[in-house]
Amino acid sequence: MRLSLTVAIAAAAIIAPTALAQGNDTLRAVVANGVVINVGKHAIPISYKEDGTYSGAASGASFAGKWRIDGAKLCTISEMSPSETCTTYPDGMGPGDEFEVTNPSLGKVTVRIRKQG
Repeated sequence: MRLSLTVAIAAAAIIAPTALAQGNDTLRAVVANGVVINVGKHAIPISYKEDGTYSGAASGASFAGKWRIDGAKLCTISEMSPSETCTTYPDGMGPGDEFEVTNPSLGKVTVRIRKQG
């Protein structure tokens, strides 16, 4: 289970807050609606709050951390993954869209922006 939780935390890097207006359209939709990240056989739902925190669950275990936006990158950090990880997101995606990003820790993962937060 620890490996699944570590995978979940790293997947969140895909995910001290920065103003949301600095992000691209995709990142605004990600933070407003949340995402489901698919890593192997794991579907990991993640929700983001305007206060710069996020939470999710994988394999029955919950996790939480902090996020910030740096241009087209979503940067995350958590207790399970204390080093900040930043993932570049494509522009022009919105609720319901699914696309791949390359996470520095996990490689390619699939991200689906939820239709409602």
